[in-house]
Amino acid sequence: MDLRTSFPRSMNCKLEGYVHLARMIDKCRATLTGTEGEYIYPCPMDDRLLEFAGITVKQFTAAVKANPSDEARVSWFIGAANAHPQAEVEAWNRTMLTRGPSTPDKQAYFKKLLDSIDPSRTDLTTWVDLQDLEEGRPVPKRTTPS
Repeated sequence: MDLRTSFPRSMNCKLEGYVHLARMIDKCRATLTGTEGEYIYPCPMDDRLLEFAGITVKQFTAAVKANPSDEARVSWFIGAANAHPQAEVEAWNRTMLTRGPSTPDKQAYFKKLLDSIDPSRTDLTTWVDLQDLEEGRPVPKRTTPS
């Protein structure tokens, strides 16, 4: 995966019920080959998923390196992760997908990025929507902030 010329999968993409896992795999793969471009692995979102799963960055990176396919990587992840009831995973997913800037400085940074991409999208308030917009994915207009 060369993130200098393509994008990682959307945080909305679920693997085995987890949002962000596919994106984190893509960024880790690119980091392992030195083709991460401007992407950061591990980033704070990666840290949140790893913490929820009870897996370290070192363990996850080693598993991505050792397993040649998404199927094998996800199988490893599910086996290594802390077991959570499906309702807890879904609640965690909602928290991740609705996360927006949490401080005035982060809000200013968010607005600066959004204004540089599409200043008309004042309806967007979440990091995932901003990422998808920046990476050229369709982001529906929100009648209420996301």
